[in-house]
Amino acid sequence: MAGSHAVAVTDGTFQAEVEQVPGLVLVDFWAEWCGPCRVIAPVLEQLAAEYAGKLKIAKLDVDANQQTPIRFNVRSIPSLLLFKGGKHVDTVVGAVPKAHLVGKITPHL
Repeated sequence: MAGSHAVAVTDGTFQAEVEQVPGLVLVDFWAEWCGPCRVIAPVLEQLAAEYAGKLKIAKLDVDANQQTPIRFNVRSIPSLLLFKGGKHVDTVVGAVPKAHLVGKITPHL
């Protein structure tokens, strides 16, 4: 993820990188083989740049990290979970348009 605005998280770093962050964090549950995950990745990069300082984008590879998806009942990917102050506040499933994500993020800023 060179040049990426997103932060890679794992089962081991999820608590520190997501649940202990006071602000807003959008976690992308994805996998390398997932076509829709690749479709939404550039949108997430745009959001990370546009909301720099207001929104943290984290990516969790569900193949390499299986405990966290189970914990949050992630059954389909991409699943985008929004956390505010460490609490899960919203979920978006699938490769949705950027405007849809902005609509989910804005009320929590």
